[in-house]
Amino acid sequence: MKERRIPAPRVALLVALALAAAACSSGGGSAETSPSVSGPGGEISAQVASFDLSADRPQRLMVGILTSENAFVAFGRVTFRFAYLGTRENPVDPPEAVGTPVEATFLPLVGTNPADVADGPRPIRSSEGPGVYEIRDYRFDRAGFWQVEVAADVRGLGPQRATAAFEVLEHPAVPAPGDEALPTENHTIGEKGIAPEAIDSRAATGTIPDPELHRYTIKGAIAASLPAVVVFSTPVYCVSRFCGPVTDAVQALAARYGDRAVFIHVEIWRDFQGQTVNEAAADWLLRNDNLNEPWVFLIGADGVIVDRWDNLLDEDELEAQLRDLPPGAVT
Repeated sequence: MKERRIPAPRVALLVALALAAAACSSGGGSAETSPSVSGPGGEISAQVASFDLSADRPQRLMVGILTSENAFVAFGRVTFRFAYLGTRENPVDPPEAVGTPVEATFLPLVGTNPADVADGPRPIRSSEGPGVYEIRDYRFDRAGFWQVEVAADVRGLGPQRATAAFEVLEHPAVPAPGDEALPTENHTIGEKGIAPEAIDSRAATGTIPDPELHRYTIKGAIAASLPAVVVFSTPVYCVSRFCGPVTDAVQALAARYGDRAVFIHVEIWRDFQGQTVNEAAADWLLRNDNLNEPWVFLIGADGVIVDRWDNLLDEDELEAQLRDLPPGAVT
């Protein structure tokens, strides 16, 4: 099986929520982001946490918020307002306000159990369950650079505003809903000549910790006309808190819905020290020497991508879609 290398200097974070937990990246990102800027009040900053935004399609947008003391702002609801900044060739100055304000809800890190997600926005310790604010099914009407202004009434800080710029591409860089899934052959248990760590980076002792996620290849699931949930992540080498919990969430769903879909984990690194990426991860995610993760894809029995989640997984949302699948499809 082929392998690809990512130049070591390019291994970095795409989205850095200050120096705290952030989205994990092996390389940069296909969509560019700019440093966050504090607004009136000056005590929060914002950073777009979505990896692959594109024009003229409904999609999720996630934004992380930090205080000036690097505490996460969490829970409750905030407001997003958008402005178009133009392109490199034709910048728009001043920015063109687009649409009306949109309410965003808090999406906690999977695996956390916040006491009251509605109790906010407020600063929290990272141990309380960091996350992002999210809107769903939002359409950007054109490609180019955009700005989101976040307005939040933060407990102890009062009304706050911050802006963050990001890029919206003409077309998705990563396989998206409606696309045919790539029939790749990820590594599986029992494959000869493959180190356990290339199958799952948590296999430090030589034992794969989640064998139910490493029995099928994506190609095999498509050929068998089986729905599939595929998580691309490197639980050990991810520099954030996101990759491990997202993988654990998929494993937990596999235990409950393993008769309705195939569940697959694709490890990013074939050889982390040598910066060699597994071919399946490269085919799906590596673009211009940039690879962002974690990602979760839901693939239908017809081999077409139904949905995808980048960075943080909305476990309830995926579970609702799994419940709609007929039981007994996988034996």
